[in-house]
Amino acid sequence: MNSRINEIYDIDPRIIELGKKAEERSAAARARFDETAEYNGAKVLKAFADNKVSEPCFYGSTGYGYGDMGREVIDKVFAQAFGTEDALVRFNFVSGTHALSVALFGVLRTGDKMVSITGRPYDTLEEVIGLTDSKGNGSLRDYGVEYGQVDLDPDGSPKLDEITEAVKGAKVAYIQRSRGYSLRPAFTVADIEAMVKAARKGNPDIIVMVDNCYGEFIEEREPSQVGADIIIGSLIKNAGGGIARTGGYIAGRSDLVELCSYRLTCVGMGKEVGCTLGMNREMLLGLFFAPDVVANAKKTSAFAAELFTLLGFECTPRADGARGDIITAVCLKDEEHLTAFCRGIQKGAPVDSFVTPEAWDMPGYADKVIMAAGAFTNGASIELSADAPIRPPFAVWMQGGITYTSGKLGVMLAAQEMLDEGLITL
Repeated sequence: MNSRINEIYDIDPRIIELGKKAEERSAAARARFDETAEYNGAKVLKAFADNKVSEPCFYGSTGYGYGDMGREVIDKVFAQAFGTEDALVRFNFVSGTHALSVALFGVLRTGDKMVSITGRPYDTLEEVIGLTDSKGNGSLRDYGVEYGQVDLDPDGSPKLDEITEAVKGAKVAYIQRSRGYSLRPAFTVADIEAMVKAARKGNPDIIVMVDNCYGEFIEEREPSQVGADIIIGSLIKNAGGGIARTGGYIAGRSDLVELCSYRLTCVGMGKEVGCTLGMNREMLLGLFFAPDVVANAKKTSAFAAELFTLLGFECTPRADGARGDIITAVCLKDEEHLTAFCRGIQKGAPVDSFVTPEAWDMPGYADKVIMAAGAFTNGASIELSADAPIRPPFAVWMQGGITYTSGKLGVMLAAQEMLDEGLITL
């Protein structure tokens, strides 16, 4: 770490010295992350070459979008990169939750049952499934889809024997790879493989669906390469590489992807329609950058975990821990520490650094949520961001960092903000 950073940013020299220690403690992890990025980068490059990406793929289309060459090539490139039969990659997925909703409604029918085998899903899916009290809003429950759930062990590990029993008679076994607003570990590909085997033991025909948000390119394998039938994610997270301005993907078995395409457009048309409006180039460029950008986000998270551990806070995962996504959770003990951390992260943003984040009632969340995110793309959590519901245990979930330099500075500015407010001592 360059000690002259405080000539540019007013960061206390003691924080810079702690930053040097954090870098030393995370050095081995950063080397591993680079090695993974090299493999994944080669995998993506080969997908581009094999599917003959060329400049005409960037042109896009209008209207119905019939015969859009770029759209068709993008689907093939993503499918190969993720090791799947087919993919549905579209800019008009407005979020990861939207893509997940399309997948669930695309695959499930009245009388079917889905079982979440990783506990309660992320907050924004509760209304999609029908776990809230509201009725008549078009949730899966309204359409007669039954819901079951297998809670996790207290340490966050899946209950494999219970999964085997719970999926009997069900159609979909649903896995949320990332932790959401919980302190359980994000699941590695090996964890997911064990869950797939447990589910298939109880029901050989079960469709295993994985919410892969925040997990793409974390490891050399994706869940689709260990038995998952369909994986879903957002392009303003890992898979868009900080370039894609919107969008999402559904990748997996060709028959399931086709059903999902009918839900996104309409039955009988599916993937054959949908203009791309010149968005193809950035989706392809984003995927091309993604392995290295994900590595930078992992490096930023590892650095943050070590720095805030040195400052006396509990962080998960640590730099040397198993990592299933780009997120590090920092337990900040109370609302005052939490909001100060977020204000510091915001000050380290390239966009809207002057804005003060405040908690507000976000759609889809039961509690007020504070979000620090000064990003080139609004809400892009592959860029440095931190967010949390205002509720115990007052942990913040920090993710992103499209460059390691900017991510590291943002983390140190979070520590500086807490120091300036007298919330930490050095």
